[in-house]
Amino acid sequence: MKIAPSILACDFANMGQEIKNITNAGADMIHIDIMDGNFVPNISFGPSITKSIRKYTNLPFDVHLMIREPHKYIRQFVDAGADMITFHVEAETNVSETIELIKGYGVKVGLSIKPKTKVDEIFNYLDKIYMVLIMSVEPGFGGQSFMTDMMDKVREVKKYAKNLNNNLLIEVDGGINEETIKYVKDAGTDICVAGTSIFSSNNYREAISKLRIE
Repeated sequence: MKIAPSILACDFANMGQEIKNITNAGADMIHIDIMDGNFVPNISFGPSITKSIRKYTNLPFDVHLMIREPHKYIRQFVDAGADMITFHVEAETNVSETIELIKGYGVKVGLSIKPKTKVDEIFNYLDKIYMVLIMSVEPGFGGQSFMTDMMDKVREVKKYAKNLNNNLLIEVDGGINEETIKYVKDAGTDICVAGTSIFSSNNYREAISKLRIE
């Protein structure tokens, strides 16, 4: 299982160094949460910050757009260095057209659902995308409690995608730490997003290693 530290929980005043530190600590990719204050009740950062930290690592940028109209900003995040762009099925956008827009730039596509969204709302798109992101907290803020029942969605997606897209990856984001990681692993998750549990640690390498349970 790959580990993608979420920089939403890092020290913003030293973001460049934080990126270097988690890269050296063994992270597999960098998860970048983009929030617009409309789709979710928080504001984080945009393309300019994403571009400014690109030079601090060669790791893939896993950009998670929690914004109302993601199709309007795809080009900006591609230019900023995104390797994968994930948007929400609940966003005010044509899902199929936005998938094709992202693919047209040669970037991998992820599709995410909030906890209250029925998982079958993404089934029609599973053969067209690279990854599904299952939110295990309500998106918007870090440090929330993990929703164990969201792992049923992971299992449902894996089962449904078996004959449609056997290479589909599943990512889980929200409330993941040493204790909750076992549920994530047991459900068959491919990528784990962790923020607070890594960046609140005094040893990033150790924190990441503890999430790599076998």
